[in-house]
Amino acid sequence: MTPQHQPSVPQQQQRLALIEQARRVVLDSRSPLGQPLLAPWVERSWQRCLAIGLEPHQRITFDTVTRSAAHLAIEANQPLLLAAAPVIQSLARAMAHTRYFAILTDARGVVINVNGPVDQQDPQAASIARIGVDLSERAVGTTAIGTTLADLQPVWLHRGEHFFNDTSVYSCAGAPIWGPDGQCVGMLDLTGVNVVEQPALRHLVAQSARSIENALTLGQPHRLLLCLSWPGHLPGDASDGLVCVDADGQITALNRSAADMLGVAAGMAPGHCSELFAVPVETLFDAARLQRGPLEVPLWSGLRLSVLAQLNSGGERGPLHGTNHGLPLKEVETAMIRKAVEDARGNVKEAARALGISRATVYRKLGAPRSSRN
Repeated sequence: MTPQHQPSVPQQQQRLALIEQARRVVLDSRSPLGQPLLAPWVERSWQRCLAIGLEPHQRITFDTVTRSAAHLAIEANQPLLLAAAPVIQSLARAMAHTRYFAILTDARGVVINVNGPVDQQDPQAASIARIGVDLSERAVGTTAIGTTLADLQPVWLHRGEHFFNDTSVYSCAGAPIWGPDGQCVGMLDLTGVNVVEQPALRHLVAQSARSIENALTLGQPHRLLLCLSWPGHLPGDASDGLVCVDADGQITALNRSAADMLGVAAGMAPGHCSELFAVPVETLFDAARLQRGPLEVPLWSGLRLSVLAQLNSGGERGPLHGTNHGLPLKEVETAMIRKAVEDARGNVKEAARALGISRATVYRKLGAPRSSRN
C-alpha cells in the first residue's frame, strides 16, 4: 500500500473520536445512539453484552475450553479445517506486511486454527492466537468473531468498537462460513494488534470465507456438479453457485450462492433437481457428458440461469475424500502442532502454551526422541 492510500492521521483521529463518542453514549450513559456513529452490528453487540451483565471496564482473560473439548472441536471440524487450509495459507500473500493474522473458529467461537505473523512475545496477540480459546461474544464481548456468529454477516471492527477496554487494541474483520447444508459451521477472522485500520479486510475475509464454503461443498459426494451464474456472466468465479447432484438427480449439497440463486432457504432441504430446474435432469447429465459448455436453463420461478454441468470423475465421492485431501485426524493434529512449533521458532514451551497442551504432548505427537527434547 502506497503512503497516499494510508488513512491520514487526522482521519484516524476523527474515526477514533467518533468511536469514543459512541462509547460515552451507549456504554456510559446507557442510551441508544440515535445517530450513525457506529456500524449497526457494533451497537447491537454492545447492547447484547450489556444485557448479559458485562461491563466495559471488566478485566478479561482469554480462557481456553477444556483440553477434551478442544480435541472434540478439532475432530468435529476436520472437514472445515481441511477446506480452509489452502485458503488461509493464501491469505498470507494478501496481508503481507500488515501484521494481521488469521483465526478460524467453529460455530461456537472456539479457535481451531491460527495462521500468520503472531508475535508470541506480545501477550495481547499470543493470548487470543491459541487453539481452544473461547472467543464467543459471551466470553470476550464484542469482537468480529462474536458479532459475525450473532449477525451471520461479514463485519469490520476497529479498536474501541470492541466492547471491553482491554480489547480496544484489536482491529479485526470476520465472515461466517456456511456449510453445504445451509447452516453456519464456523467463521474466519483477520486480526491485528495496534495496527493501522484496514477496512478492506472485510471484503478479503468475505471472499476467503466463500472459497472455504466452495471447498466444503465440493467435498460432498456427488456424480454431477452444476456451476451456476447469471446469463452474461462467465462461470469460473468464486461467486458461482455450486450444486452437487447424485446419480438419481437428488441435490446432495449446494453453496450459499447457489441457495440464494435458487431461492433455497438456510437449512431447507433442496430436494431433487426437477423441483428447481424446469428441464429434465437427464438434460443436465447429457450436457455434462457431451461437454456442451454453459447452457441457459429456466427455473420454475421464471428466472433463467447459466449452468455449466460437469461429471465428477471420482463417481459419488467428493474431492475432499480423495487421497490428497482425506487426511486422518492424527495427521491434522500433527500438522497443527508442527506449525505451532515453527511459529514459536522451535520453542516447544511457547508452542505448547499456544496450543493449550503440555510439552510432553507436543513431543509425543511429533514423535521426537528423548535425546532431542529440551
